[in-house]
Amino acid sequence: MTARRGLLVDFGGVLTTSMGRAFSEFCVAEGVDPERFKQVIADAYGSDGTHGMIGQLERGEIEIEEFETWLAEHLSEGLETPLAAAGIRDRMFGGMQADERMIEAVRRAHDAGVKTGLISNSWGPSGFHESNLFPIFDAVLISGEVGMRKPDAEIFLRAAELLGLEPSECVFVDDLEQNAEGARAVGMEGIVHRSARFTVPKLEELLGVELGAAELSA
Repeated sequence: MTARRGLLVDFGGVLTTSMGRAFSEFCVAEGVDPERFKQVIADAYGSDGTHGMIGQLERGEIEIEEFETWLAEHLSEGLETPLAAAGIRDRMFGGMQADERMIEAVRRAHDAGVKTGLISNSWGPSGFHESNLFPIFDAVLISGEVGMRKPDAEIFLRAAELLGLEPSECVFVDDLEQNAEGARAVGMEGIVHRSARFTVPKLEELLGVELGAAELSA
Protein backbone atom coordinates (compact mmCIF):
# COMPACT_ATOMS: atom_id res chain seq x y z
CA MET A 1 0.00 0.00 0.00
CA THR A 2 1.32 3.42 -0.98
CA ALA A 3 1.74 5.73 2.03
CA ARG A 4 -0.54 8.72 2.10
CA ARG A 5 1.15 12.12 2.05
CA GLY A 6 -1.50 14.30 3.71
CA LEU A 7 -3.24 14.25 7.10
CA LEU A 8 -6.42 16.25 7.63
CA VAL A 9 -8.10 16.34 11.03
CA ASP A 10 -11.16 17.74 12.74
CA PHE A 11 -10.74 19.83 15.88
CA GLY A 12 -13.53 19.24 18.43
CA GLY A 13 -13.66 15.57 19.42
CA VAL A 14 -10.37 14.70 17.70
CA LEU A 15 -7.77 17.14 19.02
CA THR A 16 -9.93 17.53 22.13
CA THR A 17 -11.80 15.24 24.49
CA SER A 18 -15.33 14.15 23.64
CA MET A 19 -17.85 16.81 22.64
CA GLY A 20 -20.65 14.55 23.84
CA ARG A 21 -19.18 14.45 27.32
CA ALA A 22 -18.84 18.23 27.35
CA PHE A 23 -22.47 18.60 26.30
CA SER A 24 -23.56 16.24 29.08
CA GLU A 25 -21.67 18.33 31.62
CA PHE A 26 -23.33 21.45 30.23
CA CYS A 27 -26.79 19.92 30.66
CA VAL A 28 -26.04 19.04 34.29
CA ALA A 29 -24.62 22.47 35.05
CA GLU A 30 -27.47 24.37 33.40
CA GLY A 31 -30.31 22.06 34.42
CA VAL A 32 -31.23 21.17 30.83
CA ASP A 33 -32.94 17.85 30.12
CA PRO A 34 -30.45 15.88 27.98
CA GLU A 35 -33.24 14.61 25.74
CA ARG A 36 -34.43 18.17 25.22
CA PHE A 37 -30.86 19.16 24.37
CA LYS A 38 -30.58 16.38 21.76
CA GLN A 39 -33.88 17.40 20.17
CA VAL A 40 -32.97 21.09 19.98
CA ILE A 41 -29.59 20.31 18.41
CA ALA A 42 -31.28 17.96 15.92
CA ASP A 43 -33.74 20.73 15.05
CA ALA A 44 -30.85 23.16 14.66
CA TYR A 45 -29.22 20.87 12.10
CA GLY A 46 -32.49 20.51 10.20
CA SER A 47 -33.67 17.54 8.17
CA ASP A 48 -30.71 17.53 5.77
CA GLY A 49 -28.10 19.14 8.01
CA THR A 50 -27.61 21.96 5.52
CA HIS A 51 -30.24 24.65 5.91
CA GLY A 52 -30.85 24.54 9.66
CA MET A 53 -29.53 27.11 12.12
CA ILE A 54 -26.29 25.19 12.71
CA GLY A 55 -25.60 24.79 9.00
CA GLN A 56 -26.08 28.52 8.52
CA LEU A 57 -23.85 29.32 11.49
CA GLU A 58 -21.10 26.94 10.36
CA ARG A 59 -21.02 28.60 6.92
CA GLY A 60 -20.88 32.04 8.49
CA GLU A 61 -24.31 33.04 7.17
CA ILE A 62 -25.62 34.15 10.57
CA GLU A 63 -23.87 35.74 13.54
CA ILE A 64 -23.14 33.84 16.72
CA GLU A 65 -25.34 36.24 18.72
CA GLU A 66 -28.39 35.30 16.64
CA PHE A 67 -27.69 31.62 17.10
CA GLU A 68 -27.08 31.92 20.85
CA THR A 69 -30.39 33.77 21.28
CA TRP A 70 -32.22 31.05 19.34
CA LEU A 71 -30.47 28.24 21.21
CA ALA A 72 -31.02 29.66 24.69
CA GLU A 73 -34.69 30.28 23.96
CA HIS A 74 -35.28 26.71 22.78
CA LEU A 75 -33.21 25.07 25.53
CA SER A 76 -35.03 27.14 28.18
CA GLU A 77 -38.37 25.55 27.44
CA GLY A 78 -39.64 24.00 30.68
CA LEU A 79 -37.07 25.73 32.89
CA GLU A 80 -38.09 28.06 35.71
CA THR A 81 -35.30 30.48 34.86
CA PRO A 82 -34.38 31.02 31.17
CA LEU A 83 -30.79 30.34 30.20
CA ALA A 84 -28.53 33.30 29.54
CA ALA A 85 -27.99 33.56 25.80
CA ALA A 86 -24.68 35.42 25.88
CA GLY A 87 -21.80 32.97 26.01
CA ILE A 88 -23.94 29.84 25.82
CA ARG A 89 -21.73 28.42 23.06
CA ASP A 90 -18.63 28.72 25.21
CA ARG A 91 -20.44 27.18 28.17
CA MET A 92 -21.50 24.22 26.04
CA PHE A 93 -17.94 23.50 24.94
CA GLY A 94 -16.32 24.50 28.22
CA GLY A 95 -15.76 20.93 29.38
CA MET A 96 -13.56 19.98 26.45
CA GLN A 97 -9.84 19.58 27.06
CA ALA A 98 -6.96 19.19 24.64
CA ASP A 99 -6.12 15.59 23.70
CA GLU A 100 -2.35 15.88 23.87
CA ARG A 101 -1.82 12.40 22.41
CA MET A 102 -3.62 13.31 19.19
CA ILE A 103 -1.99 16.72 19.01
CA GLU A 104 1.43 15.10 19.39
CA ALA A 105 0.61 12.65 16.59
CA VAL A 106 -0.23 15.52 14.24
CA ARG A 107 2.92 17.36 15.31
CA ARG A 108 5.08 14.31 14.61
CA ALA A 109 3.44 13.82 11.21
CA HIS A 110 4.10 17.45 10.32
CA ASP A 111 7.71 17.23 11.48
CA ALA A 112 8.18 14.07 9.39
CA GLY A 113 7.15 15.92 6.23
CA VAL A 114 3.51 14.88 6.03
CA LYS A 115 1.29 17.75 4.85
CA THR A 116 -1.18 18.55 7.62
CA GLY A 117 -4.48 20.38 7.60
CA LEU A 118 -7.35 21.24 9.93
CA ILE A 119 -10.98 21.17 8.78
CA SER A 120 -13.34 22.44 11.46
CA ASN A 121 -17.06 23.20 11.41
CA SER A 122 -16.89 26.15 13.77
CA TRP A 123 -19.79 27.73 15.62
CA GLY A 124 -18.86 31.38 15.15
CA PRO A 125 -15.41 32.99 15.49
CA SER A 126 -12.81 30.36 16.38
CA GLY A 127 -9.63 32.27 17.20
CA PHE A 128 -7.71 29.26 15.91
CA HIS A 129 -5.26 31.37 13.92
CA GLU A 130 -3.93 32.71 17.23
CA SER A 131 -3.78 29.22 18.75
CA ASN A 132 -0.47 27.57 19.63
CA LEU A 133 -1.62 24.66 17.42
CA PHE A 134 -1.68 26.81 14.29
CA PRO A 135 2.03 26.22 13.40
CA ILE A 136 1.63 22.43 13.11
CA PHE A 137 -0.77 22.82 10.18
CA ASP A 138 0.02 23.62 6.56
CA ALA A 139 -3.60 24.58 5.90
CA VAL A 140 -6.48 25.60 8.17
CA LEU A 141 -10.09 25.66 6.97
CA ILE A 142 -12.60 27.06 9.47
CA SER A 143 -16.07 26.59 8.00
CA GLY A 144 -17.42 30.05 8.82
CA GLU A 145 -14.33 31.69 7.32
CA VAL A 146 -14.38 29.77 4.04
CA GLY A 147 -18.17 29.54 3.60
CA MET A 148 -18.05 25.73 3.33
CA ARG A 149 -18.72 23.00 5.82
CA LYS A 150 -18.31 19.27 6.31
CA PRO A 151 -19.51 16.88 4.98
CA ASP A 152 -19.83 18.80 1.69
CA ALA A 153 -17.32 17.76 -0.97
CA GLU A 154 -16.06 21.27 -1.67
CA ILE A 155 -14.34 21.74 1.69
CA PHE A 156 -12.42 18.47 1.37
CA LEU A 157 -11.38 19.26 -2.19
CA ARG A 158 -10.26 22.73 -1.14
CA ALA A 159 -8.19 21.28 1.70
CA ALA A 160 -6.39 18.86 -0.63
CA GLU A 161 -5.76 21.70 -3.06
CA LEU A 162 -4.22 23.85 -0.33
CA LEU A 163 -1.90 20.99 0.60
CA GLY A 164 -0.93 20.53 -3.03
CA LEU A 165 -2.17 16.92 -2.99
CA GLU A 166 -4.76 14.78 -4.70
CA PRO A 167 -7.67 13.74 -2.43
CA SER A 168 -6.56 10.12 -2.78
CA GLU A 169 -3.26 11.05 -1.12
CA CYS A 170 -5.01 12.32 2.02
CA VAL A 171 -6.29 10.77 5.24
CA PHE A 172 -9.10 12.56 7.11
CA VAL A 173 -9.96 12.00 10.78
CA ASP A 174 -13.27 13.08 12.32
CA ASP A 175 -15.38 11.94 15.26
CA LEU A 176 -18.57 11.93 13.14
CA GLU A 177 -19.30 9.20 10.62
CA GLN A 178 -21.06 11.52 8.19
CA ASN A 179 -17.99 13.72 7.92
CA ALA A 180 -15.69 10.74 7.34
CA GLU A 181 -18.14 9.61 4.66
CA GLY A 182 -17.92 13.03 3.03
CA ALA A 183 -14.15 12.66 2.83
CA ARG A 184 -14.42 9.16 1.40
CA ALA A 185 -16.81 10.42 -1.25
CA VAL A 186 -14.05 12.56 -2.78
CA GLY A 187 -11.48 9.75 -2.62
CA MET A 188 -9.84 10.30 0.76
CA GLU A 189 -9.28 7.68 3.43
CA GLY A 190 -11.80 8.53 6.17
CA ILE A 191 -11.23 7.47 9.79
CA VAL A 192 -13.91 7.78 12.47
CA HIS A 193 -12.03 8.75 15.63
CA ARG A 194 -12.93 7.21 18.98
CA SER A 195 -9.60 7.31 20.84
CA ALA A 196 -5.92 7.99 20.24
CA ARG A 197 -5.23 4.34 21.06
CA PHE A 198 -7.22 3.34 17.95
CA THR A 199 -6.49 6.25 15.62
CA VAL A 200 -2.73 6.74 16.03
CA PRO A 201 -1.73 3.17 15.02
CA LYS A 202 -4.05 3.42 12.00
CA LEU A 203 -2.43 6.70 10.97
CA GLU A 204 1.04 5.22 11.35
CA GLU A 205 0.03 2.43 8.98
CA LEU A 206 -1.48 4.80 6.41
CA LEU A 207 1.17 7.53 6.55
CA GLY A 208 4.21 5.32 7.01
CA VAL A 209 5.66 7.41 9.85
CA GLU A 210 6.04 6.87 13.60
CA LEU A 211 3.49 8.90 15.55
CA GLY A 212 3.75 7.49 19.07
CA ALA A 213 1.50 4.41 18.88
CA ALA A 214 4.03 2.32 20.82
CA GLU A 215 3.89 4.82 23.67
CA LEU A 216 0.09 4.55 23.81
CA SER A 217 0.18 0.78 24.16
CA ALA A 218 3.04 0.69 26.64
